[in-house]
Amino acid sequence: MKEQLEKIELAAKAELEKISDAKELDDLRIKYLGKKGELTAILKQMASLSAEERPVIGQLANKIRADIEEAISARGSELKAALAEKKLKEERLDVTLPGKLQTIGKLHPLNAVMNEIEEIFLGMGFDIAEGPEVEYDYYNFEALNIPADHPARDTQDTFYITDNILLRTQTSSVQIHVMENKKPPIRVISPGRVFRSDAVDATHLPLFHQIEGLVVDKGITMANLVGTLDMLMKRLYGEDCKIRLRPHHFPFTEPSAEVDVLCFNCGGKGCSMCKNEGYVELLGAGMVHPKVLANCGIDPNEYSGFAFGLGLERVVMRKYGINDLRLLYENDLRFLDQF
Repeated sequence: MKEQLEKIELAAKAELEKISDAKELDDLRIKYLGKKGELTAILKQMASLSAEERPVIGQLANKIRADIEEAISARGSELKAALAEKKLKEERLDVTLPGKLQTIGKLHPLNAVMNEIEEIFLGMGFDIAEGPEVEYDYYNFEALNIPADHPARDTQDTFYITDNILLRTQTSSVQIHVMENKKPPIRVISPGRVFRSDAVDATHLPLFHQIEGLVVDKGITMANLVGTLDMLMKRLYGEDCKIRLRPHHFPFTEPSAEVDVLCFNCGGKGCSMCKNEGYVELLGAGMVHPKVLANCGIDPNEYSGFAFGLGLERVVMRKYGINDLRLLYENDLRFLDQF
């Protein structure tokens, strides 16, 4: 039995030299030291030994087991070290190589210009007001002095959810909320999305953005309106920018005006872009109608105000020379990367 134990030790150590991975090492451990291993099988025969031989063989068997376990452990450490060295060689990084360029996102032109406009008005002392996109008919039309038979209230132009609830067609509705909840002086802009039942083409979409402005105080006149819009356009388009006002009609302002901006393409001389007029229509404005003030609990005999509505997409298109509104919504990186 002593010779058998010594042969097992020699065989185990010989096989250890050929082991190349952790699985083979574990298989060897089971082969020699497992419950059904070769060493265990020898120890089961100790019952046939004499009382004098058992202690000697038992001591030898324990020594051989310990030697094999130590050899397995040492081989395991060697394999781990070799694997680590292999990984270091295979995964080695050359820190002198240039790094990979990380693509950094940027603001969409709509957001960039919206932020710019908000900063301009904040600098003029305006607050920013927000309101619901799903609105009551009263705030979107009635309180703004838009009569029930007005074309804008037709189902062909407005997305109605019920007879009394709709998707707002203008952010002027926010102005009503502000005037109902705040006493003059009031100086706010209300940017946001609006919805109209328009067919998609180069100049129309069913969803777009508006920036409505409202000022209410004692002694407000058209001169204040013109000065505010002139400042806005010069900040947006440069000191050479000029505006003009043309008489118009809006139910919620009186008097009302369409505001045009000097054509960027021809400088006022007349071209195809401005239809040879020298100016391009950009927004609507006027003095707040006395009925609108009264609807919000503000005395029109004591206070006056002006309001304007600016289409964000139209401003962006003029600012960057974009000729198709759809380009701003198609998420084409070839287009957006230019800004």
